[in-house]
Formats: sequence, C-alpha cells, structure tokens
Amino acid sequence: MSTVVRGLGGMVPSTVLLVEPSPASPIAATGRPTGVLRDELRRIPNGLNAVSIVSCWAQIIGILVGAMWWGHPFGWVIAFILMGRAHAQLAALMHEAAHRLLFRRKAVNDWVGRWLLGYPGLTNVDGYRRVHMAHHRQEFGPDEPDIPLYIGYPITPASLRRKLTRDLTGRTGGKLLRAQLRSWRSPDPRPRRTLYKILGVQAALAATSALAGYPFVYWLLWLLPYLTVWRVINRLRSIAEHGGMMQSPDRRETTHSVVQHLGARSFLVPYWIGWHLAHHCDSGVPMRHLPRFHRELIASGYIAADLEYPSYRALWRQLTTSG
Repeated sequence: MSTVVRGLGGMVPSTVLLVEPSPASPIAATGRPTGVLRDELRRIPNGLNAVSIVSCWAQIIGILVGAMWWGHPFGWVIAFILMGRAHAQLAALMHEAAHRLLFRRKAVNDWVGRWLLGYPGLTNVDGYRRVHMAHHRQEFGPDEPDIPLYIGYPITPASLRRKLTRDLTGRTGGKLLRAQLRSWRSPDPRPRRTLYKILGVQAALAATSALAGYPFVYWLLWLLPYLTVWRVINRLRSIAEHGGMMQSPDRRETTHSVVQHLGARSFLVPYWIGWHLAHHCDSGVPMRHLPRFHRELIASGYIAADLEYPSYRALWRQLTTSG
C-alpha cells in the first residue's frame, strides 16, 4: 500500500496493479484518451441529454401523482424513498451541467443546470462548480472541499452506522441546509441573490403542492427526502468514489472503480456517474460516453481486473474492515 497521509490512503490499491496502458492503445499513461477517441468521447449529445432531463422530471411527477392518487400509507412510504432517488438524479444531471457537458451552448447549459436541476435540488450550481473544479484539479490536495467525506477509511462498521444514522435522521442535511441559509448574511451579493432564487423555486414547488390540494406533499415528499434519504445515498456514493484514497497524480490512487449493476445504476449512481474513475481520468467526457471510455481503459490495461470492485456492496465491506 502507498503511504497514508492525513488519515488518507487506507484503501489505495497495491502499486502492482498500477500498470501503464498498452502503447498501441489510444489511452495515455495518465489515463486520458487521445486522438480520434478523445474527439469522439468529448462530443456532447444535446438531444439525448434533453431527453434525460425530461425523463427525470416525468419520473418525479409520476411518483408524486401516483402517491396522491393511491393515497395509501404504503404508497407514501414508497414515494418517500423514491424521492430520495429523484434528488440523486437531479444532482447527477446538475453535476453534468456544472462541468458544462449537458448542452453545447453555455447559456442553455447554465440556465437548465440552475433552474431545472440545481435550484429545485437546493443547490447553488455556480458555487458548486467552483468547489467541484477544485476537487478535480487536485483530488485530496489543499483545496479539496470533500476531505471530511473521504478521510479515515477503512472505518469500523459501527462508525459507518453512526454516520448513516445522522444522515437518515436529517441531522447531516439539516446542518448543511442551515449553513446554506446563512449565506443571506454574506457580504458578497452573489450567494445572496442565488439563495433568493433557490428559495423562490422552493416556494413555487410548495405553492404547486398546495394548489393540488396536498400542501404537505412538498414537505413530506420533497424537502424531507432531500434531508434524509438523499443524504444516505450521497454518502454511500461518495465513499465508494474516493473513500480511503489519497492525493496522487495517478487517478487510480484517488478514485475507486466499481462494476456497474442495474440496481445501483437505478438508485445510487444514476445517469452513468458510477463510471467515476473514467470521469476523473478525463472530466471533459460527457456522462453518456463514460461506459465506452471505461471499456477502453480496461482494454488498454490501465484498469486491471483486480483493481475493480465487483459491486458496491463489496467495496463498502472493504471500507468497513477496520477494527
């Protein structure tokens, strides 16, 4: 294993697995695609991405309408869980917009990212973009915004249960929401203006819920899943991306690789974000092309068979082997 730094690196793979890609492949030693492959992978599919956004909102509306139509307690529980998944979908598409990979035209990309994805999901997209680009410039470096999520792994099962309990009971989400609301006192007018827009969109969603005759639906099936179920999904996904890794120029020492199965792709890592090592090898590749990029990384030898976890469950087991 590589040297552990600042409580990091406890999950870094053996250097034996970090072999250079084949010289005949279109993959550079850094894992980045080159030549024609790079050009093909970096094309942004405007139409298909628009379909994804429409599909996301159609699913959200279908869940809400279905719960109200059925009116059964079991239906409300199912809808509550599925709305946590809906927030994961909005966040995944917002992440794509933050990378300006959703639409080729910057103005369209940013408008959709803010008003149809970020603000409904209580996210300041421009602020997220700034900190997220710091994450990509140097994972685990001095400007890494997400160190608290990744540090200290592997941990004990009891420690992970405590973290997930805080997430599921709303303590994590409530803390983060309160911090976001405090931006109204910021001396910089930009975060204040963005907060007002976010609150305006939330007010519109609450008003729509009330006009439909179900005023509690906004609180029960929008805000509460955001504060609870989505936080659990976000932690499980985040630690599966970078938990226990460390600062390194080799992306295989900063980012895990996990075989993608249908269940995880549906609920935990929607819209192709589960191919995360490929995303970090070249963050300019749109989400739809990440599976192909991943296959090229495997074919080149950059991702060895033993480097990839067979499932998220297998990775989480390794993340909780301490103690």
